[in-house]
Amino acid sequence: MPLWVDLVAVGVGAVQGAMFAARMKESRLDWLGVAIIGVVVGLGGGLIRDLLLNEVPATLRSDWYLVVAIASALLGMGLLQVFERLNPLIIGLDALTIGLFGAIGTSKALSAGLPLIPSVFVGVVSAVGGSVLRDIMLNLPVALMHVGSLYAVAAAAGTVVLAVAVALGVPVGLAAGACVVITTATRLLSVRYGWSLPEQRALSTWPTWRRPFRKRDS
Repeated sequence: MPLWVDLVAVGVGAVQGAMFAARMKESRLDWLGVAIIGVVVGLGGGLIRDLLLNEVPATLRSDWYLVVAIASALLGMGLLQVFERLNPLIIGLDALTIGLFGAIGTSKALSAGLPLIPSVFVGVVSAVGGSVLRDIMLNLPVALMHVGSLYAVAAAAGTVVLAVAVALGVPVGLAAGACVVITTATRLLSVRYGWSLPEQRALSTWPTWRRPFRKRDS
């Protein structure tokens, strides 16, 4: 995977993370806090990916990762001051981040010799890892786990296509591009039309089909 592709994913993730954090007025984050959230989103997915692959994190093998993450986080803060209504842009960047990290994670796992299903798992974890860390640091409900958010489903859809396509002999660049498009589109469509997985209900709310027990008249 070319270095510039990984850096693009880091930059997009850091911009999105900083813009997301800057909108959280109730958290009362200062500039450093917003920048840290941006860096975590930009680098978190790749860091988790490399730890799963038992590799030295790419973040520590090049000066460019931290430089790009910090610069992009500062850019994200600046963008929020320029535009007033950035929610659609933040959602779009969030979806693109998931697609990029999913494609990179799955591609690296396949190149490391992992089978298809573990490679998809690495890709999905890489895709959602930065967002999960972001929500934990901001003390928010983890986006991956609440209704109305197809983070993991969108990432799985794209990474499965990538892994299967590579197994069928499709060039990895083309397969990765398809992964990014499918993941991003699935995530954006789920937001647009309110797609979600069924909500877990408490057992007490399930309908009871048994008739109430009656004592027989003696």
